[in-house]
Amino acid sequence: MKEIMATMAGTVLNVFVVIGNQVHLGQEVLMLESMKMEIPIESETEGLVVDVRVNIGDFVNEGDVLIVLE
Repeated sequence: MKEIMATMAGTVLNVFVVIGNQVHLGQEVLMLESMKMEIPIESETEGLVVDVRVNIGDFVNEGDVLIVLE
C-alpha cells in the first residue's frame, strides 16, 4: 500500500478522487487550505485509490494519511 500524506496542517477544501480511480504521478488528488492559501496535494506515485480517509471540511495535520493507493 502507498499513502498520500498531508504536507502541512490545513482544512480539506476539495477531494478530486474517489475509491476506484487510477492516480498518476504528479496528479492533484486533494486541495488543502492553510493560512488562507490553497495548497494542492499531488500524488508522488501511481496506483489505484483504495481508501479516502478525509472529507471536505476536515482539519488535517502534517503527516496525516489522506489517501491510500494500491
